[in-house]
Amino acid sequence: MLLDWGVSIRRACRVLPFDTSSYHYQSRRTDPAFLKKRIKDICETHVRYGYRRVFYILRRDGWAVNMKKVYRLYRELGLQLRNKTPKRRVKAKLHEDRAPAIRPNDVWAMDFVHDQLATGRKLRILTVVDTYSRLSPVIDPRFSYRGEDVVATLDRACRQIGYPKTIRVDNGSEFISRDMDLWAYQRGVILDFSRPGKPTDNAFIEAFNSKLRSECLNAHWFLSLEEACEKLEAWRRHYNEERPHSAVGNIPPIMLANSTGETSPPDLTKAENSRPEWSKVG
Repeated sequence: MLLDWGVSIRRACRVLPFDTSSYHYQSRRTDPAFLKKRIKDICETHVRYGYRRVFYILRRDGWAVNMKKVYRLYRELGLQLRNKTPKRRVKAKLHEDRAPAIRPNDVWAMDFVHDQLATGRKLRILTVVDTYSRLSPVIDPRFSYRGEDVVATLDRACRQIGYPKTIRVDNGSEFISRDMDLWAYQRGVILDFSRPGKPTDNAFIEAFNSKLRSECLNAHWFLSLEEACEKLEAWRRHYNEERPHSAVGNIPPIMLANSTGETSPPDLTKAENSRPEWSKVG
C-alpha cells in the first residue's frame, strides 16, 4: 500500500486498521543457539526426559527461560520424536565415549535384586559394585525403595569410601527420580543410564547380582528383615575380603582397592558416627 498508493505509514495503518507500534516493532529475541545446545545435551544424557524435566534442569542451572520457550525449542530440535526411531540407534549415542575404570571409585554400578522372606513378604535389595576393583560398597535390603531411600543409602556408603565419578544405572523409577538427580548434581556424580531392555549395558552389576543370588540368596532363608541385613552384610564382607575374584587376578577385591590390606568398612547401619581407616583409601 505504501508503494502502490503513495500514502504515509500512519494513514495506511489507520485504513487497515493496524497499530503503528506493531509496524515499527523490532524483535529483541536473542539467538537461542547456546540454549538449544544445552537442551540437546540434557536430552542426550537423559533420553527419557521430557520438556518439563528439561525446563527444571535449565532453571536449576540458572537459565532465565519459561516453559513455553523450552517446549518450542524442544519441538524445533525434534526431541519429542526420538522414540520413533530405533531405540538402539538413539541410546547408543550415550555409550560411544565410555571408557573403562582405571582406579577405585571411577565407576560404580547399581541395581536392585528381588527376593522374599520365609513368610512370603517381598524384599528389594539395592546392590552396588565398583567396576574397577569389584568391591561392593553396600548391599541394602528393604521392603520398599524410593528415590530418597537410594540417596540415603548411597550417602552412607560414600561417607565411608568416597564418592564415585560415575554410577551406571538402569531407567528404574528410583534412579530417574528428582531426589537422585539432585543428589548426583550436588555431589558431582554422573549418572550413566542403560538402554531399556539392554542389561549388557550394565554387565558388571548383572554379574555381581548373579553371584549374590547363587551364593547367598539361594543358600539362606530370611525370617525377618533384620536377619536378611545380617546375612547379606556377612556375605558382602566375605566377598570383599576373602573371596578370590577371577576378574582381578583371583585376589579378594579389597586387595586391589587397598594395597595395605585393611578390611572393608563396618556395617553401614551401625557406623553412622564412625570413620574407619579404610575410608582414607581413594
